[in-house]
Amino acid sequence: MTAATARPPQLTTHAQTATLTGSWTFAGLTTQPAARSAVRAVPLTAQWDIQAAECDSVGLLWLWQDWGQTLPAQLLATPAQHALLQQWQHSPPSPPPHATSGWREAVEAVGRGAFALRDQATGFIVLLGQLGGAWVFLLTHPREIPLKALSAHLFRAGVSALGITALVGFLIGIVLSYLSAQQLARFGANTFIVDFLGISILRELGPLLAAILVAGRSGSAMTAQIGMMKINQELDAMQVLGLSPLLRLAWPKITALGLAMPLLALWTSLLALLGGMLAAYWELDLPFAQFLDRFPLVVKPVHLWVGLGKSVVFGLLIGLIACHFGFRVQSTSQSLGASTTRSVVAAITLVIVADAFFAVLLSLTLAVKP
Repeated sequence: MTAATARPPQLTTHAQTATLTGSWTFAGLTTQPAARSAVRAVPLTAQWDIQAAECDSVGLLWLWQDWGQTLPAQLLATPAQHALLQQWQHSPPSPPPHATSGWREAVEAVGRGAFALRDQATGFIVLLGQLGGAWVFLLTHPREIPLKALSAHLFRAGVSALGITALVGFLIGIVLSYLSAQQLARFGANTFIVDFLGISILRELGPLLAAILVAGRSGSAMTAQIGMMKINQELDAMQVLGLSPLLRLAWPKITALGLAMPLLALWTSLLALLGGMLAAYWELDLPFAQFLDRFPLVVKPVHLWVGLGKSVVFGLLIGLIACHFGFRVQSTSQSLGASTTRSVVAAITLVIVADAFFAVLLSLTLAVKP
């Protein structure tokens, strides 16, 4: 039946019987909205006969809603109509979401973010406490230390990262030296480039660059490895065999990063200083011998120790965050990718926050000055 030949929806009542005829469909009811008002005016105690009505799913849904989302006690319907109405009676369709104002959505988003941050912080603190317990256990039972796993992770996180850290450190040293040389040359303070490069690289840039590179390279790999093991139920198998995932997986990774980061920071700083020394020679005609003679006079050893000490903390933070997000991976590949991304972002963010905290703390308490 086409729209041109369809009969309009009609409701007739006779002797406590309400009969529906015509097109009780989406098209018919949208053109005749008064038909729905007529349905709501008839009590449900009457006998309803809808067998002769042409109905689609939308028309039956609207009819069921006009009945107050319940069925009349006396209903005459075809088997198809009755089956669809019974389905809605037992599991009514969910209503459309209420429109919310912009400020309410913003407040709800802030609340959800706060609860998620609290959950992540709680899990991180729990993992930190478990790692402390693992250290106590291994110190009292040195034979249980997984030396092979520790050695393997030292190679992956340390030796394998020497190339990329050397390249980035060397290029950053050239860029930093080139930019600072242009400004120092204007005032005839060419030799002060040694002070600037030595303090800034040993104390800040070297450890920070190494930590960011390790967070993106090794931290993401650790999260992905633990997450894939959880998806494949290898962590459950380890627990069944009596092996602790914390001792066999988390402890070697975190400890390896804590040991490798100071060496990587020193390596990155040396290559950055080499690049800065070359750029100073090209831009300012500063001889290598003069650069090396002035360096130990103006750059105190305390700057080196500060940078190395911060690197240990950076390595432990990266390892903790990588393992934390790895253990929280769900049993889906999408969750693995999301957790790896969150791990890298959180690690880099916390490293920068920790670096700022150390800078303020050392300037206020230890008064480490050039």
